[in-house]
Amino acid sequence: MIELLGVTKTYTGRRRTTVVIDDLTFTFPAGKAVGLIGRNGAGKSTLLGMIAGAIRPDRGEIVRHGRVSYPVGFAGSFSPDMTGAQNTRFVARLYGVDSDALVEFVRRFASLGPHFNMPFRTYSSGMRSRLSFGVSMGIPFDTYLVDEVTSVGDKAFRKRSQEVFEARMQNAGAIFVGHSPDTMRRFCSAGAVLDAGHLHYHEDIGDAFAQYDEIVARKGSAK
Repeated sequence: MIELLGVTKTYTGRRRTTVVIDDLTFTFPAGKAVGLIGRNGAGKSTLLGMIAGAIRPDRGEIVRHGRVSYPVGFAGSFSPDMTGAQNTRFVARLYGVDSDALVEFVRRFASLGPHFNMPFRTYSSGMRSRLSFGVSMGIPFDTYLVDEVTSVGDKAFRKRSQEVFEARMQNAGAIFVGHSPDTMRRFCSAGAVLDAGHLHYHEDIGDAFAQYDEIVARKGSAK
């Protein structure tokens, strides 16, 4: 369960200040996969980043119950000079899990071959995402934060990623940001629509997409 208590986030540009999240109070339920839906620029990734702790809100508080993942597939916090295996061990220590077991899981899952023991800075963007996704899936989180991760890699890797993620969802919840309605309907039962800084929750993700379609028809797909 994740509680947002009066959370506000704004960005100031040259000409105007944009309110991305406006005094938001909301509780993401435990053990449920919620699709976070909104137009381009609505603030979905910003909200996910605040829940992860990577972005600070201007005001308000975020209370995390249980173990919450960093955004699945995000590799920005990995050390460029450490190998994939060393980065994996470092994350294992941060979350208090068995480092040998996590290294073995990631080695088999990410299929990086000899690159697993090479510096992270030598990785392609796809390899970085595969390493990060493998590390995330190898740790038993209570809530997974997902930002379009199942599109990473080739067809075989995407299929394996989806199967592993579905298995994790048997015992965990998720907040899922994506651009494919079919993918989100596959993984999420509920939906939350982010619009003009406010969040509208629906127990049925179909209802969430219906509201989103109304917003797009009224305002367009992007700001």
